[in-house]
Amino acid sequence: MAGLDHVVHCTGNFEGLRTTMAQIGFTLTPPAEHTFGTGNSLVQLDGFFLEFLHLPNPHLLPQLADGEFGFAAHNADYLQDSGEGISMLVFETADAAAEQARFEQEGLDTYKTFDFSRLAKQPDGEEVTVGFSLAFATHADMPKAAFFYCQQHAPQYFWKPEYQRHANTATAIGEVAMVASEPLHYAGFLEKLSQGETVVSADNMVRIRTQRGDVAMYTPAAFEAAYGFAAPSLTDGPVLAGYRIEVENREVALNQLDAAHVAWRDTPSGHAIGPDVASGAVMAFSEVF
Repeated sequence: MAGLDHVVHCTGNFEGLRTTMAQIGFTLTPPAEHTFGTGNSLVQLDGFFLEFLHLPNPHLLPQLADGEFGFAAHNADYLQDSGEGISMLVFETADAAAEQARFEQEGLDTYKTFDFSRLAKQPDGEEVTVGFSLAFATHADMPKAAFFYCQQHAPQYFWKPEYQRHANTATAIGEVAMVASEPLHYAGFLEKLSQGETVVSADNMVRIRTQRGDVAMYTPAAFEAAYGFAAPSLTDGPVLAGYRIEVENREVALNQLDAAHVAWRDTPSGHAIGPDVASGAVMAFSEVF
């Protein structure tokens, strides 16, 4: 069973989102760019990170060969069609090629693995190279969501304690939330994808428990009840709608929001900020359970 690795959170206002996230108490990594047109900045937690992604160089989008999945193209399309929000959910792996082979055996829609590297600025200012191998899977009914397993080739340069200390006391991922009109229809796909433990609730919500965080697929009504904001449109099928971050001290996290004059709403497990603040996604917070 794998753990959650990160979410890809697309934004059309990269610097604005970075400023807001810093104001509400997150430490962000310096901006970085990929050779295929996208760029990012990260919020590192305990083994999980938020990837705030934008498209600074659309002219660098590569042409795809048969059997390839276009990471940059998917996110460019997401930004064009949906504006902002969570475009991809990512699991950790030590062997991306093995995951791709498993996807084939499980009958999932899969693609060639993708290897790339980029420069990463260390806390002391030094630039080093970090590398990744990605194994993708998709579902025909979910054009707005894609999934992959990420293998890191230089984790010693990627994970840094200095980037994991946050003024709002954020420490870990609690869950990533999806929304579908009929969550049970996708339980089998999520099980094969994640190899996690599946729990189905009385309201037909599907929860996949992993070694690091849960994947929860809600109905629209159940999502609003849990996250305090209306679910996004399901015109194009199920979507990645939000995530819940665990904090050590909820009062401190709330004080950070209030000091930044960011509106928030109570939720059953804590509080949340809406898509107007968090670039198309709902970002929830709860104290560590």
